[in-house]
Amino acid sequence: MKKICLFLLITIASVNISCFAQAQKIVADKIIAQVGDKIVLSNEYEEYKKWDCERGPLPECSWLERQIMEKALILLAAKDSLLVEDELNALLDNQMKFYISEYGSQQKLEAAAHKSMYQIKDDIRAGLTERMLAEKMRSKITNNIQVTPAEVRNFFGKIPLDSLPFVEGKLEIQQLVVYPKPNKEVEQYITDQLLGWKRQVETGEQKFDALARLHSQDPGSKEQGGQYAVNKNDRQWDSAWFAAIWKLKTGQVSPVIKSAFGLHIIQLVSRVGDDAIIRHILLIPPVAQPEIYATQRRMDTIRAQIVAGNLGFGEAVARFSEDATTKASGGAVLSAGSGAYQVTMDDLDKAMVTAIKGMVVGGISQPQWYKYDRGRDAVRIILLKTTTKPHVENIADDYEYIAKQALEAKKQQVLQQWVANHMSGFYVAIDPSFADCDNLVPWRTTAK
Repeated sequence: MKKICLFLLITIASVNISCFAQAQKIVADKIIAQVGDKIVLSNEYEEYKKWDCERGPLPECSWLERQIMEKALILLAAKDSLLVEDELNALLDNQMKFYISEYGSQQKLEAAAHKSMYQIKDDIRAGLTERMLAEKMRSKITNNIQVTPAEVRNFFGKIPLDSLPFVEGKLEIQQLVVYPKPNKEVEQYITDQLLGWKRQVETGEQKFDALARLHSQDPGSKEQGGQYAVNKNDRQWDSAWFAAIWKLKTGQVSPVIKSAFGLHIIQLVSRVGDDAIIRHILLIPPVAQPEIYATQRRMDTIRAQIVAGNLGFGEAVARFSEDATTKASGGAVLSAGSGAYQVTMDDLDKAMVTAIKGMVVGGISQPQWYKYDRGRDAVRIILLKTTTKPHVENIADDYEYIAKQALEAKKQQVLQQWVANHMSGFYVAIDPSFADCDNLVPWRTTAK
């Protein structure tokens, strides 16, 4: 399970996994800024810098300016009677699931924190409420702001020529993916293997988690004995696998379940309401060369229809693709970093880089066999939709990206002005050690 930067960001001032492991409280050693009754502590400032990973490095003064702005927005949100209770409860529940998943069980989490789940939630609640209020206030002020093409050109024109970045070449790529199916004899062999382990668990010969560590082919849970924390309202899981969980009693092991990833057995460890802790073992039936060749021939037929103009690539993806991550976007491959439709070579797997070498825009690759997630065999065809060459950033090639920058700059300007106009009457203080920070001058003016 991946740790998301935003997830870390919203828990800075309250509690994080390392705090649990150490079971220590942060000591408030010095107040470096204050807005109304909201203070910024030096250790909070250091934590903010450490975990604000989604925005990249910033100058020292900018870190503090961002925190002061957040405190001001919290005060203004309270003044406007903004509420976040419903969203807060949902986010708290999601964070608890994340922590439980990281530690393996609720009991392990509580033992590491030396607190109950309710106490952990209470520790998180105050800091999280403030961050959500600040974000809601920020959205209220800036959500309807837009930029015109003239404003974008004006923004770009103010960037010094020697400061313009070098932009990597980018591509727009779509793919249609089909998974070769193993033959029935192989599936039956794997099924018998899983049923054998199921019997061993039920008779007490083996522990489920020990078998998962030895045999499971799910890298996301193997080291945790196959364990996941799930909620009945989750939607990211395979439907057949997920449905099987809720039919089990505590300690019970499921029959063999077939999912999009392979064959599984599942054990229900515990369940409280809509929350459950489960273990599973995944085995991926190997695919032989005849099945791969058969899939490639099928993909040849689909490709021929697209090339002949009898079938659009997007339509073919909707009808035939088995890759859930790209099917909903018409087969578009997204950048792992930005989520944008334009990707760099670094966003692509090695097999795809090999496939698109020498392709022209609008070209469709021959069917390509490759190894997909968890070592799964797959066959795909690739459409190279657009390309751009490496270049110095310019308004013609990079308008969309520059427009986003211009919009963010305008939003920040409007936000600062709006806050300045509404901050009269609020006490503001900044530690003298930040006296050289020019960007804090408006806040010092308010303080005076």
